Amino acid sequence: MDHRKHNQRLDRFMTGLFYGVAAALVLLLVVFAAYVILKGFGGLTPEMLTFSSKGVMNQLFNTIYLVFLSLLISAPLGILAGVYLTQYAKAGKLSSLVQMSIETLSSLPSIVVGLFGYLVFILMTGQKWNLLAGALAVSILCLPLITSTTVDALSALPVSYLHGSMGLGATRWQTIRRVLLPAGRPRILTGLILAAGRGFGEAAALLYTAGMSTDINWSNWNLASPTCPLNPFRPGETLSLHIWAAFTESTASDARAIGNFSAALLLLLVLVFNLSVRQISRHFHLDAKNR
Repeated sequence: MDHRKHNQRLDRFMTGLFYGVAAALVLLLVVFAAYVILKGFGGLTPEMLTFSSKGVMNQLFNTIYLVFLSLLISAPLGILAGVYLTQYAKAGKLSSLVQMSIETLSSLPSIVVGLFGYLVFILMTGQKWNLLAGALAVSILCLPLITSTTVDALSALPVSYLHGSMGLGATRWQTIRRVLLPAGRPRILTGLILAAGRGFGEAAALLYTAGMSTDINWSNWNLASPTCPLNPFRPGETLSLHIWAAFTESTASDARAIGNFSAALLLLLVLVFNLSVRQISRHFHLDAKNR
């Protein structure tokens, strides 16, 4: 009887401990977000919300556009690599080499990736700093994360999904495209969220590739023009780089206020993106259940 009471008390204690840890994490996020947002919006001026040299809207656009370009590159490659490792790769030297490469890429410091991007995407191509080079550098950082998440998503599915589909006469590729990937979509989207979050906050890799300047003419939509907003070969300072420059290089009197507001805007951007994609993922999950 005493042994049962002891186990019950231990169970209640561990349950309370785990709830306490979860609450502490939520509280930490709330306090951190509130501090950054309040400090950022405390010094907000109307000029900061403009697309001029004194505002940060151009940097906000550059951040979203660069992350979009990086996911456009890394998402297909990462998902296809995950499909290969789970559905096609056989145990052997090639499979071990691919897995080791993914693990090595995931542990590379971003500054090293930035230097690699500068040498390969800038110097070897004869280009100047540009958004595409920054997106390629960020893609290198995102690729192992998307691949690992895809592997986990597909490995967690019941093997009956594969056997049942192929037993009905579907080919392996049809099974992957119409059964496995839709079933693993919520987890794969989680990987894309994490990859995008890294892209939003990346600074070191972009310092050598995307550049620290922005010259956008919003009335110019000629993709070949260096001032066109959608030209991927123009330099593009992101919010993370703008924060770094505001606190280290800028001599403007309101540099600290601009840096604080940029940090608050970047935090809100990440939060809104995460909530939006999670809502989409939940919709896909419920839709798959209803089917």
